[in-house]
Amino acid sequence: MKLVLFRLVDTTGLFVCTPTGTTRMVVQATFPLYVAIDKSSLDASAHQEVYADLRFYIFNRNQRKYFTIQDTDVFRFNAFNTMWGFSQVLPLDTFKDLKNGYLYDGDHSEFGVDVTVPKPFEKSELLSFSKRSDRFTWTIRGFSTLTQYTYSDVISFAGRKWQLGINSSGSGSGSGKAVSLFFYLLANQRTGAYEAVYVLAKFQVLNQLKLGNIQMELENWYGITSFGWGFSEFVSFDDLRDSSKGFLVDDTLMVQVELEAISTTKYFPS
Repeated sequence: MKLVLFRLVDTTGLFVCTPTGTTRMVVQATFPLYVAIDKSSLDASAHQEVYADLRFYIFNRNQRKYFTIQDTDVFRFNAFNTMWGFSQVLPLDTFKDLKNGYLYDGDHSEFGVDVTVPKPFEKSELLSFSKRSDRFTWTIRGFSTLTQYTYSDVISFAGRKWQLGINSSGSGSGSGKAVSLFFYLLANQRTGAYEAVYVLAKFQVLNQLKLGNIQMELENWYGITSFGWGFSEFVSFDDLRDSSKGFLVDDTLMVQVELEAISTTKYFPS
């Protein structure tokens, strides 16, 4: 076994190759390569860890270039895991066969390793999703006297402030034929400058004659391109004008929002 000492940032490491195909007394049919970090250079009391990207090289004399192997993930070195690498780099017969070019000038071979240690994270964030059952009912009296845009009281859902808004004249595809409903996250309710908040919510026009509600579902991210999402055609004017349908009774419209799921982002350090 060959051990080559090298320096890795503020720690010491070893480049380990086993040309006999033997590692820990277990005979391998392949040629392995490893990097070992010097355990004494780690601060065990602080549970120090070093994340490193490893790329191993074996020079091919025939092709005048290096055979390389690299993982897609970084390796985590610490006091309990001091050696990482690849147990199967090349078949041992392929490596030993002189006509393949890995061994030349007798038993000469060239190996190398690139060890890249990414800069430690200075900041991180944790995104989580939770199911909810928050509900708010907005009773809108004097509906026929409303101006174009009308907003509910501020709603507290999942530690944030929200607001419902309707356009009684309709907007977008609903202009002139349906009431439009929107659900807003107040602009100062994000905990990070670029935070996006996932929302899954159910919206209903409550039927005051108990004949069945109009229901729509919203699933979107707030804060990426907009702080408000909703429906241009929430309830049609025809349904509101027809008193037998029970959606507008005594000039009162009842709208309900139920929050079903939402995301939360925690920032470190806070």
